[in-house]
Amino acid sequence: MLFRQLEYFVALAREKHFARAAAACYVSQPALSEAIRKLETELKVPLVRRGQSFEGLTPEGERLVLWARRILADHDALIHEVTALQTGLTGELRLGVIPAASSTVALLTDPFCAEHPLVRVQLESSQRSAGIVERIRRFELDAGIIYPDGVDTAGLTVIPLYEERQVLIASGELLTSQPDPMPWADVLQLPLCLLNTGMRGRQLLDDALAGQGLTPAPRLEADSVVSLLAHVSTGRWASVVGQPWLRTVRPPAGVQVLALDNPSVTATVALVTSAAEPGSVLARALVETAQKARFDP
Repeated sequence: MLFRQLEYFVALAREKHFARAAAACYVSQPALSEAIRKLETELKVPLVRRGQSFEGLTPEGERLVLWARRILADHDALIHEVTALQTGLTGELRLGVIPAASSTVALLTDPFCAEHPLVRVQLESSQRSAGIVERIRRFELDAGIIYPDGVDTAGLTVIPLYEERQVLIASGELLTSQPDPMPWADVLQLPLCLLNTGMRGRQLLDDALAGQGLTPAPRLEADSVVSLLAHVSTGRWASVVGQPWLRTVRPPAGVQVLALDNPSVTATVALVTSAAEPGSVLARALVETAQKARFDP
């Protein structure tokens, strides 16, 4: 059994297409197909269902691809560990980030890159918490920044980073003589633009208000906080966003930021990595940086 065969098999499981898998591995399609056939012969089980094209993995293939990913991840971790002993950390750290943390992730990645200048970082910031956790388990990501509440984090190490607090943003014209914090009953009377109901930030808001018998009815919904901020900047809209966004995306002139209370809406944001030992040396280094970093969004 060769590592190359396992790499081709994992690529095919990921791409679900022989030609795309071959292109991802920089080999010809016949070479990839032949390598996987030899792997099947050696293991004495069929791994791939074939027809005119790729039709999926066999039940045996679905189970064995997990082992293949683990073997390749352990191989990479071994290479990184040896290299680190010789010259310092190198390689690529793959980090999945929920959209809500895309404005704060630099508080972690910037000091990490400063400490380990030979490491490249690949950020994916359009992921959901459950998807990030699943990709860490499949060894497709080294670490993630997620909302851990309500997510199955068994087998993962969870390091809380900070508490995200939702705040109201609106122009001064819409908030004339309003108290700080502002009652939710008054907030819901404003022309609101909010995140879509399927997004975690909106779910936090809806759940908190449901406990008070309140339901938001926004006039506009979006899947981007930047879009919400752009509408608020017109002076005719109000929104509720996570305060960390306002650290890097400053509110336009004339826009006020008010606290929200009774209920306040908060959520923990955490760094997660695989708890398997010895694990990724890059992930361990990221955890060490996180434990020293200052998160005060």
